[in-house]
Amino acid sequence: MTEPTATNAPAAPDPAPAGTPCGNCGAPLLGDHCYACGQPVKGLVRHFSSILGDALDSVFNLDTRIFRTIGPLFARPGHITREYFAGRRVRYVSPVRLFFFLAIVTFFVAQLTVDLGADAIRMDGKRSNNPISSAMTVAEAEKARDAELAEMATAKAGMAGTPAAVGIPGLEAGERAVRDTASARIRQLQEAAAKGQPPPEPMQDNFNISLGGERWDAKKPVDTWLPGFADRWLHQQVTRANDNVRRLKQDPGAFKNAALGAVPTTLFVLVPVFALMLKLIYLFKRRLYMEHLIVGLHSHAFLCLDLLLVLLLHALSRAYTADGSLANDLFDWVEGLLVAWMPLYLLLMQKRVYAQGWPMTVLKFGVLGTCYSILLSFAIVASMGIGLVAM
Repeated sequence: MTEPTATNAPAAPDPAPAGTPCGNCGAPLLGDHCYACGQPVKGLVRHFSSILGDALDSVFNLDTRIFRTIGPLFARPGHITREYFAGRRVRYVSPVRLFFFLAIVTFFVAQLTVDLGADAIRMDGKRSNNPISSAMTVAEAEKARDAELAEMATAKAGMAGTPAAVGIPGLEAGERAVRDTASARIRQLQEAAAKGQPPPEPMQDNFNISLGGERWDAKKPVDTWLPGFADRWLHQQVTRANDNVRRLKQDPGAFKNAALGAVPTTLFVLVPVFALMLKLIYLFKRRLYMEHLIVGLHSHAFLCLDLLLVLLLHALSRAYTADGSLANDLFDWVEGLLVAWMPLYLLLMQKRVYAQGWPMTVLKFGVLGTCYSILLSFAIVASMGIGLVAM
């Protein structure tokens, strides 16, 4: 009997027939896994092509479900959500995986297609509209300070004794801000002159903020009403963000990438909050919180998908059409329709899922949309702050 060679090696054995004992615990096999210990019949000791085929098959099945889900997700408001509630779930991608996939893809594409441009973030003192912050000598800073204070004094005198006098406290705060800015700039210029250095860059490269009632200074520790460890952490974050501001002069895209990279995480936090808002506004519907969470996941998945289409169309329009051409105008119209489809879709979805009359649906949609828009605005600002610190 001849030994098998590399060219005539025997093929991998077929799966064990039913009743064959499990190699791990000896229990009779009834399928691809042992019901007693869970060990799979197929191990890694087989042809690599078979393992690769299994992996590709898993990916293909996932992709097939995604493409099967995307159509109704985009064109049929509330359909997938109602299917999920009716128990027909296996034919579609799960809500969490769907939202996660679309959010990651959408904002990855945004990083590739959104272009801030070289002048999108301007911190050049020569282009500044604030003569105090861009002053190159102490005399210039004092002259600019006195001019702004004189204008404010004139405005204050004109409002005295009129109903507009309620604005005077705001002017006083503005005067303090002007003096603080001038003092900070004069101090910068004087320190540079004492060291024999050229005038420092305009203050637009730094944060113009106050912490604990005083203008923030990287050399001074922050002292607020917070505990000491919180003040130290706050000072570190502001210092880091301030250093990153200077980097934006050379690479504005770094801030864009950092901010867009933080948006998916922000949305993951907002979805449960959105579900809680749905729970409150539909309190008498007696639906479980998890049902509202499914609605929130599908809503945000649609928004990501719609935004993804807008980004792709905009990129194609810039790459293959000329400004003012018929094709460019057509792309603009389609982009506008996609943007208009967002609120209309969400309204129709809310109507079909919760099955209330149109007057009550429109009222609740308006209240929910307004509250969530405000929350989303704060979240976007927070994402930008996180992006600035994380650069």
